[in-house]
Amino acid sequence: MSTMVVMPTYNEAGNLIQIVAELMTLDLDGLQILIIDDNSPDGTGQMADELAAQYEDRVHVIHRQGKMGLGTAYVTGFRYALECGVDYVVQMDADFSHSPSYIPTFLDKIRDYDVVIGSRYVADGGVDERWSPWRRFLSWGGNTYAGLITGLRIHDVTGGFRCFRRDALLGLDLGQIRSEGYAFQIEMAYACQIKGLRLGEVPIYFEDRSMGLSKMSWWIVLEAVWRVWQMRWRYRHGESRPAGGVGS
Repeated sequence: MSTMVVMPTYNEAGNLIQIVAELMTLDLDGLQILIIDDNSPDGTGQMADELAAQYEDRVHVIHRQGKMGLGTAYVTGFRYALECGVDYVVQMDADFSHSPSYIPTFLDKIRDYDVVIGSRYVADGGVDERWSPWRRFLSWGGNTYAGLITGLRIHDVTGGFRCFRRDALLGLDLGQIRSEGYAFQIEMAYACQIKGLRLGEVPIYFEDRSMGLSKMSWWIVLEAVWRVWQMRWRYRHGESRPAGGVGS
């Protein structure tokens, strides 16, 4: 059983070495890590190359020309993982908001599902106690809004800590995923549900980053507001194309 963790990075020099080290301590045979760096000015890309040299054949790096967006980074990473032939693909942030300690639970749970989602909004899940009331409302409201518009049958539609079976990603048309930020997480979950995949949730505690700056912006929030209507129309009116090739 081989697993690849896909982590997009932009200015994560303060976190990258430690999170890779923690991932390497997991008792998982065949665990690999893919870092996709968008030309970080803080040297994250160079640090990723050094880690790839240190953990030969276990850490992989893709360098991109510049800041091209979270959604395209993940799609690039998913395609790379599929080409590598791994059985499971985990997507996660590199800033410790997603604890690597949950990954063994994901891999255990995915025996019964096609996709496992780390959920902040199921029993025993939660968010950082330092979050302001406004941020809590924004997160909860975004989840509620997106769920109502799309009809997604999961509790955490914007969560970015997930595990996919290989066959689940191969069955999706990754070429039609157009969203970024929160909207990317919503669209991926929606595409999986439309495809009839089995989605399961595992409770996680989402901790705020301690190093570096958040990538959240008002554009990301606003994109999610209108993208959910667009994706509902596209998927329900059959715009999606038949999947082909490696994750299309």
